[in-house]
Amino acid sequence: MTTSPILPEDADTALLIGRAQLPEGPAVIVVRGEAVHDITRAFPTVRDLTESEDPVAAVRAAPGSAIGTLSDLWANTAPDTRDPGRPWLLSPIDLHVVKASGVTFPVSMLERIIEERARGDADSADAIRGVITDALDGDLQGLVPGSPEAARLKDALIEAGLWSQYLEVGIGPDAEIFSKAPVLATVGGGADVGVLAESRWNNPEPEVVLVVSSAGVIVGATLGNDVNLRDIEGRSALLLGRAKDNNASAAVGPFIRLFDESFDLDDVRAESVSLSIHGEDGFVLDAVSHMSRISRDPADLVRQAAGAHHSYPDGFVLYLGTMFAPTDDRGEAGRGFTHHLGDIVRIASPRLGALINRVQHSESLPPWTFGIGALMANLASRGLLAVSGRGVRTDVPTDDRAEEKELA
Repeated sequence: MTTSPILPEDADTALLIGRAQLPEGPAVIVVRGEAVHDITRAFPTVRDLTESEDPVAAVRAAPGSAIGTLSDLWANTAPDTRDPGRPWLLSPIDLHVVKASGVTFPVSMLERIIEERARGDADSADAIRGVITDALDGDLQGLVPGSPEAARLKDALIEAGLWSQYLEVGIGPDAEIFSKAPVLATVGGGADVGVLAESRWNNPEPEVVLVVSSAGVIVGATLGNDVNLRDIEGRSALLLGRAKDNNASAAVGPFIRLFDESFDLDDVRAESVSLSIHGEDGFVLDAVSHMSRISRDPADLVRQAAGAHHSYPDGFVLYLGTMFAPTDDRGEAGRGFTHHLGDIVRIASPRLGALINRVQHSESLPPWTFGIGALMANLASRGLLAVSGRGVRTDVPTDDRAEEKELA
């Protein structure tokens, strides 16, 4: 593996932060040219960095020690060939709560209605898709959720016998916001992602992921794969947790791109997200999602996720949803797409880089064992946490001169 597949096109101006696993424990890193620098002395967690008053200025001023080239770290990230004595890349988030938005693109709303009516049976999906498309008789692009026009469309669909709970969150006033994964459970680029062995109808969901501080400020963005088990969620929306939250079912990365003078929320609104899937059976799928076609503005989704009704003291990340609706047949006609073991999934965008993962069964992957308690214990053992009368604080003073000497 080489560096170029995972960096954004304008990497020379992008401020990219993330995490790496070192022999002594996880580290907060920043990409500076081809070198990867450990800035954990300044920021023991990425949460501390994104909670700082000015993350961009803080990262630019942070001293750090080079731990290797990005090429070396990326080459050591693949699980089958990894040398545990050398650094490799992790998910770029740690203590952030992992939230996700659903049904934010019209096409994904239609596919959710199809899943629901098919009761998770992929064989009947194609026929149902035709019925619903005929009933809509028009393009949903430009329809504003919660608007009078959206309400009239919903009434018309209900009258036609096509009521669905997904209509409410797709074109109603309130967005679907759910918890995708526990804190510290996400995997990063180069890792395996998991689908349940029992699932027979599933797919990746390529998405932009926003990084939000506890104050509700959007500080950056990255890419995500909101792995989806269509047959399980299709049986009942109450099975959303089983369909969405499994071992290695949430991928984020490869890096967080902080918002600065070269990249901001307007760039996210204009971004396109591409998806490619290469199977060991020779199957190839290519698709693209355009953020300009999202039905709810990213800032509105953040406001619906957090505010007076719900706060997140360590900040959160928010998957923005996908317009990817895989209908290409893989094998038997009419059954659509589903993953095979060994699929290589590449989710990419020009300004955020590429998130690359391999698909395996969740049950066969290494169990998630490194939680919040383990992280705090590890940081404390490395002298990166200090205990004050008010509890744990992470702003441990560093000897800048020692850091500069190490860099020299």
